[in-house]
Amino acid sequence: MGIESSCDETGVGLVAGGRLLGECTATSMDAHARFGGIVPEVAARAHLQSMVPTARTALERAGIGKGEVDAIAVTAGPGLATALTVGIAAAKAYALALGVPLLGVHHLAGHIAADTLEHGPLPERSVGLVVSGGHTSLLMLGDLARDPIEHLGDTADDAAGEAFDKVARLLGLGYPGGPALSKAALEGDPEAIRFPRATVGEYGFSFSGLKSAVARWVEASEGPLPVADIAASFQEAVCDVLTAKAVAACRAHGVDTLVIAGGVAANGRLRELAGARCAEHGIALRIPAPRLCTDNGAMIAAVGSMLVDAGAPWAPPGMSADSSAPLTAAALQPLKGSL
Repeated sequence: MGIESSCDETGVGLVAGGRLLGECTATSMDAHARFGGIVPEVAARAHLQSMVPTARTALERAGIGKGEVDAIAVTAGPGLATALTVGIAAAKAYALALGVPLLGVHHLAGHIAADTLEHGPLPERSVGLVVSGGHTSLLMLGDLARDPIEHLGDTADDAAGEAFDKVARLLGLGYPGGPALSKAALEGDPEAIRFPRATVGEYGFSFSGLKSAVARWVEASEGPLPVADIAASFQEAVCDVLTAKAVAACRAHGVDTLVIAGGVAANGRLRELAGARCAEHGIALRIPAPRLCTDNGAMIAAVGSMLVDAGAPWAPPGMSADSSAPLTAAALQPLKGSL
């Protein structure tokens, strides 16, 4: 059983042998919309209210009873500290009551693992692009449960999803900004405005300047704003940089598989452009279905299943939330023999 509560989704999933048995996700997004963003205490209270019903529904959909659960995996970081704490407390309670192992999981490793629920085990080597509201990272991946995760590049400032939200707010598109902006972009011309593509080292990212460029363009504009064209041009700039660097990393490191994961991986233009560029260079592209790109318990259960197979030790009883945990491994406690 996997439990996810890092932000505004309460997710519980059941995975066995790499196969998704059942899952349920409850969201508190509507409660945050009036504030224009996530309010940690509101999210934490929503997790408290949703956790037990969500777990019950996931078990029902999986067609199993609590007694058939043989391990509990939970997101231990990164994320909102108060939200993570609710999930960890629930996971500890279930693990103690059932007498089964408890495993702390890194949230971003979960996003990568979500792909395995659709496309099977990862190859021996692959490049991963994780793009979400809080993170944008280009990674070298091996065995997700056993090998360290190497960072090829990260964002120097705003994450891609964060930039989507901020630009959507500039354009008056509401919250959540990413889906609203992507919808507006469907009616626009991606070549209408040539927004900058920032370069930070070979594989690094930066979206703060792009966001500022959109703000300056909006301020200087006279008359009705061409919202669709701005949205499409901004989206094109983001997707262009993400896919170009990801494909370049694959080619430079002799890797023939690219995995794109995280909430922004649900973006249609990102999927389209990545598909075209990967096909051009003979790279296999793997992206989970949109429903598995956003936060969910299935992805955490997928990591937990891998860690159990890899012989990961149980998390210590005092395991607590690490809201800024760096991504160096799938588990937030060392595997046997790794120290």
